[in-house]
Amino acid sequence: MNCTFLRSDGRNGLVLKIEVFRTPDVKLSTAQAPYKRFGAQNKKLGTQDEIRRLEYSKGVYSYEDVATSHPVQEIENSMSILSFSLNIVPHPEPKDWLRKQRLIIEEKPTVAAVMLFSDEPQIDLPKAGIKIYRYKTSESEGTRETLAFDPLTIEGSAIEVITRAVELTKEKVQDIPKVGTGGLEAIVYPEEAIHEIVTNAVLHRDYSVNDEIHIKIFDNRIEVFSPGKLPGYVTPKNILKERFARNPKIVRIANKFPNAPNKDIGEGLNTAFQKMRALKLRDPVISETDAGVTVTIYHEKLASPEETVRDYLENHAEINNSIGREICREGSENKMKRVFERMMQAEIIERIPGRKGRATAYRLKKD
Repeated sequence: MNCTFLRSDGRNGLVLKIEVFRTPDVKLSTAQAPYKRFGAQNKKLGTQDEIRRLEYSKGVYSYEDVATSHPVQEIENSMSILSFSLNIVPHPEPKDWLRKQRLIIEEKPTVAAVMLFSDEPQIDLPKAGIKIYRYKTSESEGTRETLAFDPLTIEGSAIEVITRAVELTKEKVQDIPKVGTGGLEAIVYPEEAIHEIVTNAVLHRDYSVNDEIHIKIFDNRIEVFSPGKLPGYVTPKNILKERFARNPKIVRIANKFPNAPNKDIGEGLNTAFQKMRALKLRDPVISETDAGVTVTIYHEKLASPEETVRDYLENHAEINNSIGREICREGSENKMKRVFERMMQAEIIERIPGRKGRATAYRLKKD
């Protein structure tokens, strides 16, 4: 918790600002009762089921460890586990390995076991797949009228749905026309960004939530919705810096597969941001609701460096090379210097007199 006293010029008194940060566990009130925020209300959680769902949502307990009714023999003899066993060294006996990894507990496969090694996980987890939509619009919401085709459903193990969803998303995106210098061109998103965002959605979703992952492809963007709120202390603002695996077994074991979809080092979304920036595209936008988390990537080019510098100087007295490189996402000091030179030649900016070397700075040219 962080407390700050705020003062306003021209007004008497102080305002106490209290920031209560998210915690990785469930906190009780002084009456020893848990509450959950719903809009502007606080709802008391009265049943054990409500409390457990909150614990799953926050990541206190992982739903991946819950036992299922899936026949254990089908997991032990599935094509997925047999192929997996042959590709890791030393080659483990599936029956023993699954128990050692605590994927089978008291002769019942867990949710993690089903998602990783069942040939048909959706028999027991019917909403553990992915739906893909293509809307022929750039509006904020898609409609039945703008659907290009009936939603596609992808089912299979966690590794299979990631692979197939990424391939299908790329295929559908390539069908979107864009006017370019040579006429109509296909829209191109960085493949790595799509892969990392879909992988993140599958491996870190809340499997206790009865909903699929939804990939919505619009004319100007792709939205990837993953069921369940961000776990623990992770928020949309700190997600690129914090690490908190809701499904640590699924994440760790997925990394052992041949051509693993994840690196298990917490850099998935960071990579997506880097790849979008490399193409000078807008940063992904991460938003959260009570239903889940949506990552949106836009096919919108950033403003030119000159426009970015001019916009910055509309609200700031000066700019230097370091700030210019940061706001323009330019790694080269010399390239940034040439941007300033072009703007000076166009009489948009001027060098501030008396500032040399590292102190060199620029301002909007005075009339």
